Amino acid sequence: MRSLFPVTDLTTTGAAAPDREWSLDELAEAYAYPAGLPDGTPWLRANMVSTLDGAAQHDGRSQPISCAADMRIFGTLRGLADVVVAGAETVRQEGYRPARAREAFAARRAAAGQGPAPAVAVVSGSLELDFALPLFTEPLVPTLVVTGAGAPADRIAAAREAGAEVVIAGEGTRVDPARLVRELAGRGLTRQLTEGGPRLLGQLVAAGVLDELCLTLSPMLTAGDAQRIAGGPGVAVPERFFLASLLEEAGFLFSRYRRTDR
Repeated sequence: MRSLFPVTDLTTTGAAAPDREWSLDELAEAYAYPAGLPDGTPWLRANMVSTLDGAAQHDGRSQPISCAADMRIFGTLRGLADVVVAGAETVRQEGYRPARAREAFAARRAAAGQGPAPAVAVVSGSLELDFALPLFTEPLVPTLVVTGAGAPADRIAAAREAGAEVVIAGEGTRVDPARLVRELAGRGLTRQLTEGGPRLLGQLVAAGVLDELCLTLSPMLTAGDAQRIAGGPGVAVPERFFLASLLEEAGFLFSRYRRTDR
């Protein structure tokens, strides 16, 4: 990663940073979860990337429209989170593996009472997942599988046999976004991070449970019919977020928006 400049930083003085690479400690401070929330109160942030023309993926994956600085922030956000929430299709397409412990965040996580790495929570109604993958068989902390009460019993059994923790957060096979957030918070996982995909993010937006969006704007054009960062049914009234911070490197913009009522 080359130098990362704050173009506008509404959480500090707005002064420009030196022309150098930001350390992980500095990024961790810049992206810290809000302080002073009541105990047990969840904070759900999303981390997504989009091209200039609104594509969230290229050839089904986000990596081609990303960059080294984006991945550095991606790692920082994971290093701060209690749990990483992802939809089943994103887990399959992006080849999810267990979150790893990183020495750079060890002291910070220990001071916050966190384990060595965040748990990964996979949202799936059908539970059509490959439970032989390392995500389920080799995590530092058990992977969570979030589903509805009507999910196939044999798939629930297979998930548990693989070592996953099954979280029921809805009726039928549908996962209720608000209940998802509450169920994770009830397990002490209040610092929540979702990495999508677009369908899951759309559901979280429509349910009004997203507190913060960390959005990388990639200086690329792809055309085509790639998904936006959020899909599915729209909201009746658009919800206003405010700009909390904005960083730039090599034409990539790293923005952070928060709900106005939090």
